[in-house]
Amino acid sequence: MVDASTTPLLDTVDTPADLRRLAPADLRQLADELRQETISAVGVTGGHLGSGLGVVELTVAIHYVFDTPRDRLVWDVGHQCYPHKILTGRRDRIRTLRMGGGLSGFTKRSESEYDPFGAAHSSTSISASLGFAIANKIADQPGKAIAVIGDGAMSAGMAYEAMNNAEAAGNRLVVILNDNDMSIAPPVGGLSGYLARLASSKEFLGLRDLAKRVAKRLPRPLATSLKKTDEFARGMAMGGTLFEELGFYYVGPVDGHNLDQLIPVLENVRDAVDGPILVHVVTQKGKGYAPAEAAADKYHGVQRFDVITGTQAKAPPGPPQYQNVFGQALVDAAKTDSRVVAITAAMPSGTGLDAFAKNYPDRFFDVGIAEQHAVTFAAGLAAQGMRPFCAIYSTFLQRAYDQVVHDVAIQNLPVRFAIDRAGLVGADGATHAGSFDVTYLASLPNFVVMAPSDEAELVHMVHTAVAHDSGPIAVRYPRGNGVGVALPATPELLEIGKGRIVRQGQKVAILSLGTRLGEAQKAAEALEARGLSTTIADLRFAKPLDEGMIRKLLSTHEVAVTIEEGSIGGLGAHVLTFASDEGLIDAGLKLRTLRLPDTFQDQDKPEVQYAEAGLDAEAIVDTVLKALRYNSDGVVEHARA
Repeated sequence: MVDASTTPLLDTVDTPADLRRLAPADLRQLADELRQETISAVGVTGGHLGSGLGVVELTVAIHYVFDTPRDRLVWDVGHQCYPHKILTGRRDRIRTLRMGGGLSGFTKRSESEYDPFGAAHSSTSISASLGFAIANKIADQPGKAIAVIGDGAMSAGMAYEAMNNAEAAGNRLVVILNDNDMSIAPPVGGLSGYLARLASSKEFLGLRDLAKRVAKRLPRPLATSLKKTDEFARGMAMGGTLFEELGFYYVGPVDGHNLDQLIPVLENVRDAVDGPILVHVVTQKGKGYAPAEAAADKYHGVQRFDVITGTQAKAPPGPPQYQNVFGQALVDAAKTDSRVVAITAAMPSGTGLDAFAKNYPDRFFDVGIAEQHAVTFAAGLAAQGMRPFCAIYSTFLQRAYDQVVHDVAIQNLPVRFAIDRAGLVGADGATHAGSFDVTYLASLPNFVVMAPSDEAELVHMVHTAVAHDSGPIAVRYPRGNGVGVALPATPELLEIGKGRIVRQGQKVAILSLGTRLGEAQKAAEALEARGLSTTIADLRFAKPLDEGMIRKLLSTHEVAVTIEEGSIGGLGAHVLTFASDEGLIDAGLKLRTLRLPDTFQDQDKPEVQYAEAGLDAEAIVDTVLKALRYNSDGVVEHARA
């Protein structure tokens, strides 16, 4: 922790109630100490830094002005919530961020009453806050709802859907647009700060409302002219016409680092009798920490780092990351095929498509946080003869499931889905885990679903997807590094629905999908040491299944175990259904399925998560021995008559 002598004010604040006892003149010092503590904590834990540093003053101001937790504060996404956690009774645990048993890297309802709504996917805050506000209105209870949403999150349609329905909440709803990319506002100065205070005042809001009522009584041409004049004036001064059309009173832009501007504006908004109100706040990512301010990504996500120099801890050298293997494979494919295009939803580097964007800018499309649009856009491209790759994290593709079903699968359009972060993801926890994609894709007619066991297989699968024009095809792969195999100089065109045998045995068959293959191989060695001859199949495809291979394996082995990095309803369910339909379990085959548990697993190291899930070599061996009724001493227990 930061030396207590350097944070004398912060040391007196455990909850926002303590904060509200401070004098306004002390808030600048408190914000400086809060920024210092945030930097110190993330230097130890790693995590999301730049976005949190950008909202330090805003966090202080909101908790100072509003009566949290009675007033419900909802942070969109939650990347920026570390200062909020420090001020809401969690400073003593802030150095456990994103660790097993520690604080979540996002807001979480079970963690604190100051986290009324859990978030980690973007653009949900206005909808949730509207729910809180309307519930209070119906119950005639006090309490406002405050949504803090970034300019990037405003690119998602859900934010506008919520705003379009927000008028009924009245003054119980406050939306704070955190514009940290200067994408909307001009530079903020003293004049705009004065205008924001004026526009949020009771006098101004009352005058505006009076003008509206008068205009209704005037002849239509004159009323329309007045309305346009009012819109023009507000648009010139404040840029809020769009938000006012959606039913909001617009206030801003406000300098999000100037507490002398923020506090009076938020107090005016708090006390306003009209609403809902949108406050446009301009902030700077990485504010107050020179290395973050100077970095291109503003230290959005960082490893542990040296607070003095800003130097981040480097991961030990190793195999390339799956996302970069995918990105390079797609670049190579695009060299010889002008129909290959790439689409991502605000994650160009996270999906490895930054290399594609650099090489083929005219064929690269970052559509913003708009997964639904990304999928249907890709469907349109495919319908016109292009070969689109839609690269989206597994957890984010869930947001576009209707489009996957309706716009792609039903029409049997050859959209290629590159599904990153498949399986468990470590420190990001349940909100970012790619647990369900095999289940929700392999259940759809027309789909092909692949999963590579290593980075070389991923290269083959990208090549295979390029050539697959008969319908939609998906390849899922995990976060992190490959296993270290050599990448092929020339990719192989895989036969759709055909797996491979990587180890031949007689008694036990392990049917693996994806990167659990390494654990399957360790398990096979342990089983062989016990005299249990083991076959390993790398299925490659969850759909269509390699029915010929599976039929042979289930017919010639005493025990068969499927293993996958996904939830129930995936590979195991498909193999069980096939075995049942074919009568392959009628003669006594012991068939078991290993999959993720029916829980949302909290953050931890990936190897710990997979061990807890029962998806490591030890769990495979244990499953086989129990199926064969081996006891803990390795002795076969015969079933009772």
